[in-house]
Amino acid sequence: MPFLLATAPGNPDRDNEDFAAVTTNGAVLLDGASAPRGIDIGCTHGVAWFTRRLGGLLLAGLAGDQPLKDVLAGAITTVSSLHGHGCDLTNQETPSATVVLVRFDGDRVEYLVLSDSVLLAEDTNGTVNDITDTRLDDLKWKLAAAPFTTPEGTPERQAELHERGHAIRAYRNVPGGFWTAGADPRAADEALTGSLPLDELAGFAAMTDGATRGVEVFDSQTWRDCYALAVKDGPAALIDYVRALEQDDADQREYTRGKLHDDATVVTWVPA
Repeated sequence: MPFLLATAPGNPDRDNEDFAAVTTNGAVLLDGASAPRGIDIGCTHGVAWFTRRLGGLLLAGLAGDQPLKDVLAGAITTVSSLHGHGCDLTNQETPSATVVLVRFDGDRVEYLVLSDSVLLAEDTNGTVNDITDTRLDDLKWKLAAAPFTTPEGTPERQAELHERGHAIRAYRNVPGGFWTAGADPRAADEALTGSLPLDELAGFAAMTDGATRGVEVFDSQTWRDCYALAVKDGPAALIDYVRALEQDDADQREYTRGKLHDDATVVTWVPA
Protein backbone atom coordinates (compact mmCIF):
# COMPACT_ATOMS: atom_id res chain seq x y z
CA MET A 1 0.00 0.00 0.00
CA PRO A 2 1.57 3.34 -1.05
CA PHE A 3 1.84 5.61 1.99
CA LEU A 4 3.47 9.04 2.17
CA LEU A 5 4.38 10.79 5.43
CA ALA A 6 5.72 14.20 6.44
CA THR A 7 6.23 15.85 9.81
CA ALA A 8 7.72 19.13 11.04
CA PRO A 9 8.26 20.45 14.56
CA GLY A 10 6.54 23.63 15.61
CA ASN A 11 9.77 24.83 17.19
CA PRO A 12 13.15 23.52 15.99
CA ASP A 13 14.53 23.95 19.51
CA ARG A 14 11.99 21.54 21.02
CA ASP A 15 11.23 17.88 20.42
CA ASN A 16 8.55 17.10 17.88
CA GLU A 17 5.81 15.59 20.05
CA ASP A 18 3.87 14.18 17.10
CA PHE A 19 4.40 10.58 16.02
CA ALA A 20 3.54 8.81 12.79
CA ALA A 21 4.51 5.47 11.30
CA VAL A 22 3.18 3.06 8.71
CA THR A 23 3.41 -0.68 8.25
CA THR A 24 2.28 -3.15 5.63
CA ASN A 25 -1.30 -3.13 6.85
CA GLY A 26 -1.92 0.26 8.43
CA ALA A 27 -0.83 3.53 9.94
CA VAL A 28 -0.55 5.26 13.31
CA LEU A 29 -0.64 9.01 13.93
CA LEU A 30 -0.39 10.72 17.34
CA ASP A 31 -0.31 14.32 18.51
CA GLY A 32 1.23 14.66 21.96
CA ALA A 33 -0.60 16.97 24.35
CA SER A 34 1.97 19.36 25.79
CA ALA A 35 1.43 21.59 28.80
CA PRO A 36 2.60 25.22 28.82
CA ARG A 37 6.14 25.85 30.02
CA GLY A 38 6.43 25.82 33.78
CA ILE A 39 3.48 23.48 34.35
CA ASP A 40 4.25 20.30 36.30
CA ILE A 41 3.30 17.31 34.14
CA GLY A 42 4.07 14.75 36.81
CA CYS A 43 6.39 12.83 34.47
CA THR A 44 10.17 12.74 34.33
CA HIS A 45 10.20 11.58 30.71
CA GLY A 46 8.19 14.10 28.71
CA VAL A 47 5.61 14.05 25.94
CA ALA A 48 7.90 12.99 23.07
CA TRP A 49 9.06 9.98 25.10
CA PHE A 50 5.43 9.03 25.64
CA THR A 51 4.25 9.40 22.04
CA ARG A 52 7.17 7.41 20.65
CA ARG A 53 6.53 4.49 22.96
CA LEU A 54 2.78 4.55 22.59
CA GLY A 55 3.12 4.87 18.82
CA GLY A 56 5.51 1.94 18.56
CA LEU A 57 3.21 -0.29 20.58
CA LEU A 58 0.20 0.72 18.50
CA LEU A 59 2.06 -0.01 15.28
CA ALA A 60 2.92 -3.48 16.56
CA GLY A 61 -0.69 -3.97 17.65
CA LEU A 62 -1.95 -3.45 14.11
CA ALA A 63 -0.35 -6.76 13.12
CA GLY A 64 -2.93 -8.81 15.00
CA ASP A 65 -6.70 -9.06 14.77
CA GLN A 66 -7.62 -7.44 18.10
CA PRO A 67 -10.30 -4.75 17.90
CA LEU A 68 -8.62 -1.36 17.59
CA LYS A 69 -10.03 -0.20 20.93
CA ASP A 70 -8.36 -3.18 22.59
CA VAL A 71 -5.10 -2.42 20.77
CA LEU A 72 -5.21 1.12 22.15
CA ALA A 73 -6.17 0.07 25.68
CA GLY A 74 -3.35 -2.46 25.79
CA ALA A 75 -0.79 0.03 24.52
CA ILE A 76 -1.85 2.61 27.11
CA THR A 77 -1.54 0.03 29.88
CA THR A 78 1.92 -1.03 28.74
CA VAL A 79 3.26 2.52 28.46
CA SER A 80 1.88 3.32 31.90
CA SER A 81 3.94 0.45 33.29
CA LEU A 82 7.10 1.94 31.75
CA HIS A 83 6.86 5.26 33.59
CA GLY A 84 8.35 4.14 36.87
CA HIS A 85 7.86 5.37 40.43
CA GLY A 86 9.10 8.88 39.67
CA CYS A 87 6.03 9.69 37.58
CA ASP A 88 2.65 10.73 38.96
CA LEU A 89 0.14 9.30 36.50
CA THR A 90 -2.74 10.90 38.40
CA ASN A 91 -1.48 14.36 37.39
CA GLN A 92 -3.98 15.99 35.02
CA GLU A 93 -1.07 17.07 32.81
CA THR A 94 0.57 13.64 32.54
CA PRO A 95 1.64 13.01 28.92
CA SER A 96 -1.16 12.00 26.59
CA ALA A 97 -1.92 12.09 22.89
CA THR A 98 -4.58 12.18 20.23
CA VAL A 99 -4.78 8.98 18.20
CA VAL A 100 -5.61 7.98 14.64
CA LEU A 101 -5.29 4.30 13.72
CA VAL A 102 -5.99 2.79 10.31
CA ARG A 103 -5.79 -0.92 9.54
CA PHE A 104 -6.46 -2.80 6.31
CA ASP A 105 -8.46 -5.95 7.01
CA GLY A 106 -9.42 -7.90 3.91
CA ASP A 107 -12.00 -5.92 1.98
CA ARG A 108 -12.44 -3.35 4.78
CA VAL A 109 -10.40 -0.48 6.18
CA GLU A 110 -10.81 -0.12 9.95
CA TYR A 111 -10.21 3.16 11.76
CA LEU A 112 -10.03 4.61 15.26
CA VAL A 113 -9.99 8.33 16.07
CA LEU A 114 -9.55 9.80 19.55
CA SER A 115 -9.49 13.56 20.18
CA ASP A 116 -8.79 16.26 17.63
CA SER A 117 -6.52 14.72 15.03
CA VAL A 118 -8.54 14.09 11.87
CA LEU A 119 -8.96 11.30 9.34
CA LEU A 120 -10.11 12.41 5.89
CA ALA A 121 -11.42 9.68 3.60
CA GLU A 122 -12.25 10.13 -0.09
CA ASP A 123 -14.72 7.74 -1.66
CA THR A 124 -14.70 6.68 -5.29
CA ASN A 125 -17.33 9.32 -6.09
CA GLY A 126 -14.90 12.06 -5.04
CA THR A 127 -16.60 12.93 -1.75
CA VAL A 128 -14.20 13.69 1.11
CA ASN A 129 -15.57 12.79 4.53
CA ASP A 130 -13.99 14.03 7.74
CA ILE A 131 -13.91 11.54 10.59
CA THR A 132 -13.39 13.67 13.66
CA ASP A 133 -13.88 13.52 17.41
CA THR A 134 -15.38 16.96 18.02
CA ARG A 135 -15.61 16.92 21.82
CA LEU A 136 -12.55 19.13 22.36
CA ASP A 137 -13.68 21.63 19.73
CA ASP A 138 -17.20 21.62 21.17
CA LEU A 139 -15.75 22.44 24.58
CA LYS A 140 -13.57 25.20 23.15
CA TRP A 141 -16.57 26.81 21.47
CA LYS A 142 -18.53 26.61 24.70
CA LEU A 143 -15.77 28.29 26.71
CA ALA A 144 -15.13 30.81 23.94
CA ALA A 145 -18.63 32.19 24.32
CA ALA A 146 -17.18 34.54 26.93
CA PRO A 147 -15.58 37.52 25.13
CA PHE A 148 -11.89 38.29 25.53
CA THR A 149 -11.11 41.17 27.88
CA THR A 150 -7.67 42.02 26.45
CA PRO A 151 -6.52 43.45 23.09
CA GLU A 152 -5.40 41.06 20.35
CA GLY A 153 -1.68 40.69 19.75
CA THR A 154 -0.68 41.75 23.26
CA PRO A 155 1.07 39.91 26.10
CA GLU A 156 -2.13 40.31 28.08
CA ARG A 157 -4.06 38.42 25.39
CA GLN A 158 -1.49 35.63 25.46
CA ALA A 159 -1.89 35.40 29.24
CA GLU A 160 -5.65 35.23 28.83
CA LEU A 161 -5.25 32.46 26.24
CA HIS A 162 -3.10 30.51 28.68
CA GLU A 163 -5.78 30.86 31.35
CA ARG A 164 -8.42 29.56 28.96
CA GLY A 165 -6.15 26.72 27.95
CA HIS A 166 -5.79 25.73 31.58
CA ALA A 167 -9.57 25.72 31.96
CA ILE A 168 -9.91 23.45 28.92
CA ARG A 169 -7.24 21.04 30.11
CA ALA A 170 -9.16 20.49 33.34
CA TYR A 171 -11.79 18.70 31.24
CA ARG A 172 -9.31 16.18 29.81
CA ASN A 173 -10.17 12.53 30.46
CA VAL A 174 -13.14 13.23 32.68
CA PRO A 175 -16.81 12.40 32.03
CA GLY A 176 -18.45 15.17 30.05
CA GLY A 177 -15.09 16.44 28.81
CA PHE A 178 -12.78 15.21 26.08
CA TRP A 179 -10.49 12.19 25.96
CA THR A 180 -6.90 11.55 24.98
CA ALA A 181 -4.68 8.49 25.30
CA GLY A 182 -2.77 9.04 28.53
CA ALA A 183 -2.48 6.79 31.57
CA ASP A 184 -6.06 5.51 31.72
CA PRO A 185 -6.89 2.66 29.29
CA ARG A 186 -10.57 3.48 29.64
CA ALA A 187 -9.94 6.31 27.19
CA ALA A 188 -9.95 3.68 24.44
CA ASP A 189 -13.66 3.10 25.04
CA GLU A 190 -14.26 6.76 24.17
CA ALA A 191 -12.65 6.53 20.71
CA LEU A 192 -14.63 6.70 17.48
CA THR A 193 -14.31 3.48 15.50
CA GLY A 194 -15.68 2.12 12.27
CA SER A 195 -14.74 0.64 8.92
CA LEU A 196 -14.99 1.53 5.25
CA PRO A 197 -15.24 -0.74 2.19
CA LEU A 198 -11.83 -0.86 0.54
CA ASP A 199 -13.23 -0.99 -2.98
CA GLU A 200 -15.10 2.28 -2.38
CA LEU A 201 -12.08 4.14 -0.97
CA ALA A 202 -10.06 6.43 -3.25
CA GLY A 203 -7.64 7.40 -0.50
CA PHE A 204 -7.28 8.82 2.99
CA ALA A 205 -5.18 11.30 4.94
CA ALA A 206 -4.56 11.44 8.69
CA MET A 207 -3.42 14.77 10.15
CA THR A 208 -2.54 16.35 13.46
CA ASP A 209 -4.12 19.73 14.15
CA GLY A 210 -0.88 21.52 13.39
CA ALA A 211 -1.44 20.56 9.75
CA THR A 212 -5.15 21.43 9.63
CA ARG A 213 -4.90 25.09 10.60
CA GLY A 214 -5.90 26.15 7.09
CA VAL A 215 -9.33 24.74 7.90
CA GLU A 216 -9.59 25.18 11.65
CA VAL A 217 -7.73 28.43 12.32
CA PHE A 218 -7.25 30.50 9.17
CA ASP A 219 -10.49 29.50 7.39
CA SER A 220 -8.62 29.42 4.07
CA GLN A 221 -9.40 25.79 3.20
CA THR A 222 -12.24 23.32 3.27
CA TRP A 223 -11.58 19.75 4.32
CA ARG A 224 -11.63 18.84 0.63
CA ASP A 225 -8.99 21.51 -0.13
CA CYS A 226 -6.86 20.24 2.73
CA TYR A 227 -7.11 16.64 1.57
CA ALA A 228 -6.49 17.47 -2.09
CA LEU A 229 -3.31 19.43 -1.36
CA ALA A 230 -1.91 16.64 0.81
CA VAL A 231 -2.71 13.88 -1.67
CA LYS A 232 -1.90 15.63 -4.96
CA ASP A 233 1.19 17.61 -3.92
CA GLY A 234 2.29 15.49 -0.98
CA PRO A 235 2.03 15.76 2.80
CA ALA A 236 4.95 18.21 3.04
CA ALA A 237 3.14 20.62 0.71
CA LEU A 238 0.24 20.89 3.15
CA ILE A 239 2.60 21.60 6.05
CA ASP A 240 4.41 24.25 3.97
CA TYR A 241 1.06 25.85 3.15
CA VAL A 242 0.16 26.10 6.83
CA ARG A 243 3.59 27.49 7.73
CA ALA A 244 3.15 30.25 5.14
CA LEU A 245 -0.22 31.19 6.65
CA GLU A 246 1.33 31.32 10.10
CA GLN A 247 4.19 33.53 8.94
CA ASP A 248 1.78 35.93 7.26
CA ASP A 249 0.17 36.44 10.68
CA ALA A 250 3.29 36.11 12.80
CA ASP A 251 2.11 38.69 15.33
CA GLN A 252 -1.22 36.82 15.68
CA ARG A 253 -3.21 40.01 15.34
CA GLU A 254 -5.74 38.51 12.97
CA TYR A 255 -5.74 34.86 14.01
CA THR A 256 -5.08 34.34 17.69
CA ARG A 257 -3.72 30.89 18.53
CA GLY A 258 -1.94 29.25 21.42
CA LYS A 259 1.31 28.75 19.47
CA LEU A 260 2.77 30.57 16.48
CA HIS A 261 3.61 27.17 14.96
CA ASP A 262 2.53 23.73 16.11
CA ASP A 263 4.03 20.33 15.40
CA ALA A 264 2.44 19.21 12.13
CA THR A 265 2.20 15.69 10.74
CA VAL A 266 0.39 14.21 7.73
CA VAL A 267 0.06 10.61 6.49
CA THR A 268 -1.60 9.89 3.14
CA TRP A 269 -2.57 6.71 1.33
CA VAL A 270 -3.95 6.12 -2.15
CA PRO A 271 -4.40 2.79 -3.94
CA ALA A 272 -1.57 1.65 -6.18
